[in-house]
Amino acid sequence: MKTYKVGYFVGSLAKGSINRQLAQALTRLAPPGLELTEISIRDLPLYCYDYDADYPPVARAFKQAIADVDAVLFVTPEYNRSIPGALKNAIDWASRPWGKNSFARKPSAVIGTSPGSIGTAVAQQHLRSVLCFCNSPLMNTLEAYIQFKPGLIGADGSITNNATAEFLSNYMKELHLFVERVLTVLPRES
Repeated sequence: MKTYKVGYFVGSLAKGSINRQLAQALTRLAPPGLELTEISIRDLPLYCYDYDADYPPVARAFKQAIADVDAVLFVTPEYNRSIPGALKNAIDWASRPWGKNSFARKPSAVIGTSPGSIGTAVAQQHLRSVLCFCNSPLMNTLEAYIQFKPGLIGADGSITNNATAEFLSNYMKELHLFVERVLTVLPRES
């Protein structure tokens, strides 16, 4: 069985982020054949096209980290009914300069958690719109808006609610199948 590397972005910069906890739980729930690793967005400066001619080392390393994975997973909170500025900044770095979009033809999925009853539904819709523009094939067959409640995720990354654990396990299985399908049709360029 082929193993696919999935780089995940946590949209929050907070060390104690509930979305970081969710990402750790998803890593635990990943089926055989998916290997998850975080691609950090924390150290990126604010994007400006003045950098396009010569990206700073941190941005070059960021783009290389995306190039090194088969797919990407966005684990995002919702800030003011949209995606966090740090996440949008990271997408801007990855999608520039013109003609060197790191997300083109790269399978992607979106998930997030929030204490609110609609999870991160509005932020996810905004993010899907941005990723569509970036020509990233999106997993749309299964959407996941997780309402976070205290104790939902244990310190070890385990999901304490059986129904939520089953749902997220299925989400990760579907992500694996999606990545496999996309890369069969749109193989990575060598």
